[in-house]
Amino acid sequence: MQRYLLTLFLTYLLNFTSWAQGDFPPVPNPPKLVNDFSNTLNTNELNRLEQKLIAYNDSTSSEVSIILIKSVGPYDISDYAFQLGDKWGIGRKDKDNGILILAAMDDRKVFIATGYGMEGVVPDILAKRIVEQLIVPNFRMEQYYVGLDKATDMIFKLASGEYKADKVASGANDGGAIIFFLFLFLLIFIIASKNKKDNNNHMGGRGGNIDLFTTIMLANMLKGGNKGKFGDFSSGRGSFGGGFGGGGSFGGFGGGSFGGGGAGGSW
Repeated sequence: MQRYLLTLFLTYLLNFTSWAQGDFPPVPNPPKLVNDFSNTLNTNELNRLEQKLIAYNDSTSSEVSIILIKSVGPYDISDYAFQLGDKWGIGRKDKDNGILILAAMDDRKVFIATGYGMEGVVPDILAKRIVEQLIVPNFRMEQYYVGLDKATDMIFKLASGEYKADKVASGANDGGAIIFFLFLFLLIFIIASKNKKDNNNHMGGRGGNIDLFTTIMLANMLKGGNKGKFGDFSSGRGSFGGGFGGGGSFGGFGGGSFGGGGAGGSW
């Protein structure tokens, strides 16, 4: 019994020491932006994500990397992500414009870590929304590629300014919705008053009235014009989805650093 306990203790100590010394996967050779050490994605999914991120890197110099592992061991996933991002040097050294999407598949945890230079365009609150609204729901349904595809679409949108990070984070979406519904109420009131006046003048004739159906159509058109400004990440594909092609290769990470920005969740 004592020998068994001693063996168990030594095994635990060996494993813990291995993790404490930094059991991080090395950068593959040749380097890639999408690395699946858990064998979760198939070859086609890996290639599609890789080409998509390469094209984005070529056009912006920002490095968005996806890494899937089995477990982070005794680490907190956020700490593991920051250390892994630093060790791999994701992002350019002079810009620190790297983003790491790390998923520990056996732990059922995911984290988006942002480099120093990307914390302004993808602040923690929006990284949290991407995790909770795009990654986690799809991962729960085992739609891993879909979750990662949509998450990178949204990151591209934020970085390009299509979504204004400060407005979405501050809750400006709620104010926009209130203004929209106030305008809709006012529009219906004016139309209803005009209809009543016309009916009185024309003894029930239509007199150029605008009916409720037309009012609703106008309201939908107005709402459609504000699409993308209310901070709803849960519906639709990003404009970058499926738009990248070609067979380029990734030249290697640029030595970027991570300062603790990001957010995570579990499924």
